[in-house]
Amino acid sequence: MANPPAKPTMKERILDTADRLFYLEGIRAIGVDTIAAEIGISKRTLYNHFPSKDALISAYLERRFLQHTPPDKRSEKSPVEQILGTFDSLERRFSSKDFRGCPFVNAVAELGADAKPVRKIAIAFKESRRLWFRDLLVQLGVSSAEALATQLVLLVDGSIAQDLVRDDPAMARAAKEAAKVLLTSAGVRIDESQPTTVQGKKK
Repeated sequence: MANPPAKPTMKERILDTADRLFYLEGIRAIGVDTIAAEIGISKRTLYNHFPSKDALISAYLERRFLQHTPPDKRSEKSPVEQILGTFDSLERRFSSKDFRGCPFVNAVAELGADAKPVRKIAIAFKESRRLWFRDLLVQLGVSSAEALATQLVLLVDGSIAQDLVRDDPAMARAAKEAAKVLLTSAGVRIDESQPTTVQGKKK
């Protein structure tokens, strides 16, 4: 008989609650007193685990970073499937009622340029996504992998912004079609029934 799942620690409970409230209602709108009250603990107990709201914000974003790291490079899917699958995943996410955009962009927008630790985490996350795209493009033999990776992340972020404004998950589909155009222009053959090739080279 399987052992029951371990009970969350107090630190995990605080982070879980902060994550939900920060993301859904906004970092500035939620104070540590609200988080403590939601859990049923004192502010002193919260501060025993996170000495300040800034520390809690950083922990929230760092955990989001770890939860949203790109898929394993050993994926059985082809590089093209992985790249285009990103937009399929976005469309599913856009369709959920609790989607509020990118938590890293939201944090920088709310806290401004002076929140340097937050900006640092946000930049690191965005760069990790760009490098993931770049590595897949390198596998495909794309010579302009660096530039094309940047263009793909712009499509990702642009579709997120459009969905937030329009409340239309089809924005992810439009971004996917644009990604196909970029890949084709870079010499990537997109054919579901055949191995992907670049400029005549079988991958």
